[in-house]
Amino acid sequence: MERIVGVGKQDFEDIRIKNSFYIDKTYFIKEWWESDDDVTLITRPRRFGKTLNMSMLEKFFSLKYAKRNDLFEGLSVWDDLKYRELQGNYPVISLSFANVKGADYEKIRYSLNQILEDLYSKNVFLLDGELLTENEKTYFRSVNTEMRDTTAAWAIHKMSDFLSRYYGKKVIILLDEYDTPMQEAYVNGYWEELIEFIRSLFNSAFKTNPYLERAVMTGITRVSKESVFSDLNNLKVVTTTTAKYEDSFGFTEKEVFDALDSHGLYDRKEEVKIWYNGFTFGKCTDIYNPWSIINFLDTGEFDAYWANSSSNSLIEKLLRESRPGIKQAFESLMRGEELITEIDEQIIYNQLDQDEQAIWALLLAGGYLRVNRYGTVTSEYGGWKKEYSLGLTNFEVKVMFRGIISRWFGRVKSEYNDFIKAMLRNDLKAMNIYMNKVAMETFSYFDTGKRTSISEPERFYHGFVLGLMVELNDRYVITSNRESGFGRYDVMLEPRSKIENEK
Repeated sequence: MERIVGVGKQDFEDIRIKNSFYIDKTYFIKEWWESDDDVTLITRPRRFGKTLNMSMLEKFFSLKYAKRNDLFEGLSVWDDLKYRELQGNYPVISLSFANVKGADYEKIRYSLNQILEDLYSKNVFLLDGELLTENEKTYFRSVNTEMRDTTAAWAIHKMSDFLSRYYGKKVIILLDEYDTPMQEAYVNGYWEELIEFIRSLFNSAFKTNPYLERAVMTGITRVSKESVFSDLNNLKVVTTTTAKYEDSFGFTEKEVFDALDSHGLYDRKEEVKIWYNGFTFGKCTDIYNPWSIINFLDTGEFDAYWANSSSNSLIEKLLRESRPGIKQAFESLMRGEELITEIDEQIIYNQLDQDEQAIWALLLAGGYLRVNRYGTVTSEYGGWKKEYSLGLTNFEVKVMFRGIISRWFGRVKSEYNDFIKAMLRNDLKAMNIYMNKVAMETFSYFDTGKRTSISEPERFYHGFVLGLMVELNDRYVITSNRESGFGRYDVMLEPRSKIENEK
């Protein structure tokens, strides 16, 4: 009997007890442990099994789950006697910043303090007996939602000390979705306030912590070392372009096709490949997003499951407020063309509105772009640089971006079809009325008023017009800025039927 597909399950114990659909990733435990890295930061797009793998690590190493053979029997890690003996041998501090969201710094600070207070509440037994001094017990009780930043900054470090003394072993720290608060801070404008606190917290927990055995952090982005990791020189960073752990997050094509076969969907493989294949981690080029695959196994219907599983507010903000050149490059990506660019995978959030490379790096880290190939080329200033060839990840991502573009014009959507009809019948007056209305309701100073170059507003407007025509892509081949005659045309629409007849 095929295991039930449980959508949204992120707790390893729950999946194993209920015998829900699960693809064995326990070899990640061995690979990580044998790497012997002190602090590992793994970045993967959202919904790629980061939380489930962190839950798996907790259940494997935590003393609270000692002798829970039932959770790992039949899985690859249990084939090795060494790891059977290692299971349930360490105190584990497991935290998640996934829900740390808020429109201002005070709300974020409260959420972070709540997480730390919960950590202390779960270990309140440490207050019993003589393990802690009176001063330490006073500090323990001071960890709450109203505590000072200096108290909060040392909370993980202090708990590591307390647990290490109690169990006689150093602790393993697991921090899931570490960068969620930083994305919130950038979008909502309180980056500088948050980053000082986060830097202090991370420094005491992961750098100046003699009670730390090892740690794993996961997130979507690799935040710049200068921002939060300036003092953390023991950090092993594993990004989407790193070969390490390349198939430990997400499903490989073989795993997906095996799942389709076992669920009677063996005839849908090529469609699934078109919709959901395309993610590349390290040298592994056939990675699928688990969220979309699990939802497809559950429903048998195609949809943008992963792409629409969040608001995508940060991506939308960056594209909407970016320079015209970014919009034009993105237009090329939407047409299926490649983008050749240099990228620094370290994200400096407070420079995203100034650095074009940072935007492409963020889209790559988020899973919206994929690396088709990369290599080292000669720099125009001498020396060498790493150059990437990027493309949209797959059809699902393309569907998502079409939706984003449509939402930009949502306030005037009722008249959009009238504009297209007017354009096709050469009704310039009706087109002009619509364009004026959209410009007044949609454009911002970010689009046209922020640059001094006379050509910038025209370039943006050109990109805007192309965006309006995106829905004609199935009937027309749309090109722009091509040489023709003695000059260049702005936009040209060629009926696909005519082109196909000429072939």
